[in-house]
Amino acid sequence: MNKLTKQAIAKFMAAEPFKSGNTKVKVLPNVTVLSLFDNDIAFKYNNPEQTVSITACGWLSNTTKERLNAIPGVSIQQKNYQWYLNGQKWNGNLIDVK
Repeated sequence: MNKLTKQAIAKFMAAEPFKSGNTKVKVLPNVTVLSLFDNDIAFKYNNPEQTVSITACGWLSNTTKERLNAIPGVSIQQKNYQWYLNGQKWNGNLIDVK
């Protein structure tokens, strides 16, 4: 995991704004959003359960996978061009992970 990913995810989890290169963390009243190349790929909702949702936004790239893998509770593996989220086949569509 590279330095930028570590910084971005730390800010995302702490609900603090961040911007560096192609990665941005936006803090809105009800949700914190992680963006990569202006695509919103992760959401941490400010509800009692602190729900986290992720999506690949159609970009099954190594960079997207790296950013998402840095989020606690997310483990994305790839085999034969198929992504697996926490051991289950995943097409990259929006899903709650916590």
